[in-house]
Amino acid sequence: MIVITLTKVPRSLRGDLTKWYQEIQTNVYVGNVSGRIRDLLWDRIMKNIGQGEATMVYNANNELGYQFRTTRRDYEVVDFDGIPLMMHLNVATGETVHGFSNAAKFHKAKVMMKKRGNKVAQSQSEKVSMVAIDLETTGLDPTQDEIISIGAVKQSGDGRVDRFYKLIQCERKIPKNIVELTHITAEMLTSKGVSLSDGLQALQKFLGDLTIVGYNSHFDELFLTNSFKKVGQADLANRMLDLMPMVKKSDKFLDNYRLQTVLSEYNIENKEPHNSLSDAEATFKLATKLIENGALKI
Repeated sequence: MIVITLTKVPRSLRGDLTKWYQEIQTNVYVGNVSGRIRDLLWDRIMKNIGQGEATMVYNANNELGYQFRTTRRDYEVVDFDGIPLMMHLNVATGETVHGFSNAAKFHKAKVMMKKRGNKVAQSQSEKVSMVAIDLETTGLDPTQDEIISIGAVKQSGDGRVDRFYKLIQCERKIPKNIVELTHITAEMLTSKGVSLSDGLQALQKFLGDLTIVGYNSHFDELFLTNSFKKVGQADLANRMLDLMPMVKKSDKFLDNYRLQTVLSEYNIENKEPHNSLSDAEATFKLATKLIENGALKI
C-alpha cells in the first residue's frame, strides 16, 4: 500500500498520479504499484512539484512496516534505531524553489520556443538519411502467413522524401478479419498486385543501404527474412532499428505502447491505420521526432 499527500502542486502533476493511484480525498492518493513504478513516480513528483509539497508513505521491511519520503521543509525523516520518524523542525530547511511566477513562466516559454526553433532549423539543415518500413500480412505467423502489402518512406541526405507501395500477390486465402482491418481483398491483389519476388526486388532497390526504422519491427523482420528465403533471394543487409524500445525508455508512463497510442502522444496523425504506406509514413514521422528530442541517433 502506498499513500501520497500533496499540497499546492500543479494540476498536471495531480492528473499524472490519477493514472496510477486513486484520489480518495482532495490531494490524497492511495495505490499499490511495484517499487520501480513507485520510485519513478516519486521522481516525477520531484521534477514537477513546483512550490508545492509532497509526502509518501509506503510498505517497508522495518519495525513499523512502512517508510516515509517528504519534500516538506518543516519536517525531516530521521532513523531512530531502524525506526523511521517524522521530526518537526523549529526552523524550516531548504531553499524556496523559484521560477514559478507568471514572468518566470513567460521567460521559460520564450527560451523553450527559441530552443525548439533552433532544433527545427538544425533538423531542416541536417537531414538524416533513413527509411521507415511497414508490412501488412495474412496473419501473425511468419512461417505460414504471407505478405500482402509493403509500404516504405525514405529520406536522403539532401532532404528528398520518396515513397514505396506494393500490393503483393499471395497463394493463401486472406482471412475475413484481415480484409476488414486492411481493406485489401483477393481481387485487389489479383488485379493490382505483383509477385513476391518482384515486390522484394523492388523493395531492395528502393532501400539501398539506408538504415531501416520500424515500430515493433521484429515482426516485419521475420516476415521479410522468410519471404526472401522463399523466393531464393539474399536477405536484407541493412541496419534495422526498432523504435519501440526507444519510446519505452523516453516515455515511461504511457498507458500502453501500441503504435496508435504512441502516435497520439507525439501528436502524429495516421489517417489510415493498417495501411502499410500510411503506417510507414507515421513511423517515419515518429523517428523524426525521436531524433529531434535526442532519443534516436542514426
